[in-house]
Amino acid sequence: MPEDILLKYESLVEELKANLGTPQFDKLFKAKTASLTKPEQFLIKMEMSRLSQPVARFIDLRGQVTGQVKPYEYEGKQHFMDDTAIEVFEDAIKRHGGYTLAVYEAVMNTENNHRVMQKKAAEQDLISDDSSNQLTAKVIKFASYESRSEERMNYSIKISVEIDKETKVSASTSDISLSGAKIKLAPRYKLKKGQLIGLRLVGLEQDFELGLKNGIQYEVIAVEKVSREYNHVRLKRTFIENNKQFDDFLNSFIHGNKRRYKVNLDNTLDAVVSKGYEQYYIPRVTSLYTFLSLQGDKLYPSLALTTENNIFIQRYFCDERKVSCLYSIVNQQRIAHLLSSPDAVKEDYIYTFTHTVSGRIYYYSATRSELNNQPHLKDLFLGFGSQKDSWQCFKLQLMPSHPEDSYIPLTLPSSAGKNIEKLNKPPTPRVQGMLKDVKYLLILTSVGSEYEQKKYQQRVFDKTAVNQLKQFGHSKHKSPPHLEPVALEYVNLRAHKRFLYKTSVTVKHKEQLVQGYTRDLSVMGLQIECEKPVDFKKGDIIKLSLPELQKITKKHDLSDLSYEVMAISKSLTTVNLKVHRVTDLPHMAITFFTVLIDNNKDKLKVCEETPKIPGLSTALRNMVTKSVCQFPLYLHKESAHFKIGAIGQGLYPSPLHVLLQNFALLNENTSIDGLLSTDQITEVITPLIKDRSRQDAPLPFTLFVCFNPRLGTIADSITSRCISDEDYTSQTLFVKKALKNDLVFVFRLYVSRTGRPDIDYLSNELKYISQYALHKAKDLEEALWAVAGVGDLIDITEEALTHFDIDQRLIDEMSKRKAIWLKRVI
Repeated sequence: MPEDILLKYESLVEELKANLGTPQFDKLFKAKTASLTKPEQFLIKMEMSRLSQPVARFIDLRGQVTGQVKPYEYEGKQHFMDDTAIEVFEDAIKRHGGYTLAVYEAVMNTENNHRVMQKKAAEQDLISDDSSNQLTAKVIKFASYESRSEERMNYSIKISVEIDKETKVSASTSDISLSGAKIKLAPRYKLKKGQLIGLRLVGLEQDFELGLKNGIQYEVIAVEKVSREYNHVRLKRTFIENNKQFDDFLNSFIHGNKRRYKVNLDNTLDAVVSKGYEQYYIPRVTSLYTFLSLQGDKLYPSLALTTENNIFIQRYFCDERKVSCLYSIVNQQRIAHLLSSPDAVKEDYIYTFTHTVSGRIYYYSATRSELNNQPHLKDLFLGFGSQKDSWQCFKLQLMPSHPEDSYIPLTLPSSAGKNIEKLNKPPTPRVQGMLKDVKYLLILTSVGSEYEQKKYQQRVFDKTAVNQLKQFGHSKHKSPPHLEPVALEYVNLRAHKRFLYKTSVTVKHKEQLVQGYTRDLSVMGLQIECEKPVDFKKGDIIKLSLPELQKITKKHDLSDLSYEVMAISKSLTTVNLKVHRVTDLPHMAITFFTVLIDNNKDKLKVCEETPKIPGLSTALRNMVTKSVCQFPLYLHKESAHFKIGAIGQGLYPSPLHVLLQNFALLNENTSIDGLLSTDQITEVITPLIKDRSRQDAPLPFTLFVCFNPRLGTIADSITSRCISDEDYTSQTLFVKKALKNDLVFVFRLYVSRTGRPDIDYLSNELKYISQYALHKAKDLEEALWAVAGVGDLIDITEEALTHFDIDQRLIDEMSKRKAIWLKRVI
């Protein structure tokens, strides 16, 4: 076949193509093809002739290259190319004497073309024999960083180590601090954790009088294998010498030489990476974090950490009085039942709906466990309740929470500066007082879908027995326990500052004319308060006029300005608006407000949301970070594609963590391609999230994982399917087949886009790193900017399998096998 010959001589063809159009081409062709047969020479000559043909193809590289694409005209035709492509195009035109197919192919195969880059990456993966090269995703251990009480300095000096009375060996330090050291020691010398050894700082004693007759006593903390030549031995001082003169000298020596010898930044670098990924995750999750406090001998929901993605759960449980009724739904009996579970994370599902009578909202709820114990009421509750618009299915996860976890100091020693010492202080007495009785963290995740609700609606029940559901209803308390919602504080992701400013507005939408006033304004948007409720919906385009501001300008027409509705309050009176622009055409509101703000910055007050109780949000955030039990994943954007850049691991491993651990894939780096492949991300997830912004709610996907524990590799033992469709009937055969012999896991994956990283959250550590290694600080920032999406995987196996037309005995038998396997490997 001609293609086979061209493939066989691919390198020769590429060399000839590079010289096509040059004066010496014919001579070069004869020399290079002299050893080939006549048919082979003919085919290669035909390929060169094909490339020399003039073409009139239109070149459009928008979205196909990493460079900035711009219009480029050649012989009356407009193309769209970036600078790299233009340079290649012009060089090729000169060489070939015109626009030929060779020119076109050269432009379409530049080094920064996404297709070329992807192909090279795939080829690199195929030729790589080193399995570690495949582990491209970082494993981020949440809240695993530690704070140091003092600075360590990278400083290598000769030392003498007294292992015991008979054994003294020469070695060297790797780093040193006032109360510890890390030394390099040959592997043949065996040390154990807790062993006491003596050190003489030979290198320092040659230049300074240290006043140490018998050296310094240290305790072995850990021995880390580094190479065949040496181990790293981490040590801490016992301070048995009680030598203040030496302590002062060493402290002064480190402080005076830290810029010369460099402060050890390992701990701080690890912390910035972990904290950087943490600050992306918690604001994007859809789960509501609720803290249970002990009041007397009873546990009540007392605090809830809210974000823009989980606030809907907090609001769902608020009745007509705007009082949270979560205390009656997560009641003492249900908490006691959850706590009776032997698992570290106690789990159940709860189904809820509301019934409104005379303007009063009443809640009905049942847990999955309760319905399984009362099978005669199961179809009645699920069938009747799912008919309601207020129907919800939540997953409950309960785990211990400790007030002391509210304090995560900076990973910098207080000696690094006065500001650090101030920031390293624990929460205020007021915050500690609010947290002192917290015992548990309850995570509520809305995992239901419209498809699952419709499946429940198909259940047959006796309509005359509806009164039996009264036992699942919740009465109202006159003085219910108070649940304090606490908004998570994180970076203000608005591109433009908002300013408090009140001026009259007139809004037109369809036939409706509404009067109101602005609450705040920015170059790109407004928040307005209307005199009466409106029937706007998110995405509506309204016309807005500013009569009072019109009086101060003749240059700008402030009538019938186009704005898009972004959000509406529950009262239907407060509306968030964003400038509505058609392509890149100028918008009068942007022009006017830019001038207004620039000329009045000293008069306008910036709109800042002040926390109700300073420090409480940070404290709760820290407590959540210490108790993560889900499977966070991070999508990095490379060119026009997404890939898994990192996964998170909290205190409590999810089943996915256990699967990875089973294949030794939970170290510093990992690959989850066996669970969620690159193709699934490219074909299923990317098309739906690529055009979304961080303001958009997370999108749900469903991941099915079938695991055969009898096979040895992850590639052989695991098959997975990722779908975006709520209706997963198409997966019935896949699941049914796996249930017989394998283990089945089903996860709901919520994916959302991210904004810019909250660098303020990391500013102190980054500033400290910049002092000693500016390039490392920049690398860290660049890595965090690469994060383009956050995912959260929640195990919904038990709930999802309910909706398949599959024999329940198969599901029960698989669940037993799975429980046995999980207990064996955890």
